[in-house]
Amino acid sequence: MKDLPPEALGQVAAYFQALSEPTRLRILNILHDGERSVGELAQLCNCTAANISRHLSLLAKHGLVTREGRGTSVYYRIADESVYALCDLVCGSIAQQLERSAQRHAMFTGAG
Repeated sequence: MKDLPPEALGQVAAYFQALSEPTRLRILNILHDGERSVGELAQLCNCTAANISRHLSLLAKHGLVTREGRGTSVYYRIADESVYALCDLVCGSIAQQLERSAQRHAMFTGAG
C-alpha cells in the first residue's frame, strides 16, 4: 500500500467505505450462500427493496457484487470472493482485541 499514488488510496478508502455499513455486510454475508434476488435480500435484511437496491448499487460500483436480470427480477451474487478473506481477517482481529479486553477486565475485577 505504501507505493500507491494518492488517487489509488482514494479508491482503497472508497472500497473500505463500501464495507463500513452493517446492512451491506449483511448482504455480503447472505450472498456467501449463493445468489439472491433483490426481494429475497430485502426480506432477509428486513429492509425495503429500494433500500437494498441502493446498497447493492454501491457494492456493484466497487466490484463486490455482480447483477443479472432474469425476466422481471434482478439477481445478485458475489463478484470478488476475496472480500470474505478480508472480512475474516478483520473479524479475527476484533475477536482477539475483545478477548484481550476481557482478560484485562478479569484481572481488575478478580473474575475468571
